[in-house]
Amino acid sequence: QVQLVESGGGLVQAGDSLRLSCAASGRTDSSYAMGWIRQAPGKEREFVAAINWSGDMKYYAGSVKGRFTISRDNAKNTVYLQMNRLKPGDTAVYYCVAARGSGLYGRVDDYDYWGQGTQVTVSS
Repeated sequence: QVQLVESGGGLVQAGDSLRLSCAASGRTDSSYAMGWIRQAPGKEREFVAAINWSGDMKYYAGSVKGRFTISRDNAKNTVYLQMNRLKPGDTAVYYCVAARGSGLYGRVDDYDYWGQGTQVTVSS
């Protein structure tokens, strides 16, 4: 089992930046791919970004590519999502997720473990 706890959400204005963090605990001795998934009010969950175990492979949704950057520090069991040039359309609850394995996963259903989520609100 892996437990995930997000932090760093908040209320910002369009064009601002925000960095989300996710601390993992539990069975972190195994290889896990990590990612971020978001859910806006009234919408389905949407894949945002993914990173493989070693951190040398990353994958982004088209809507955030070029604005968001995912990274990880395995020594700290932490994954980050740097969000720049935020838009009102980025408003959502952001979930940190983990999947067993050393691959790179780009679908919501790929992930085995989920955090409780952190709210990001971008005002226009």
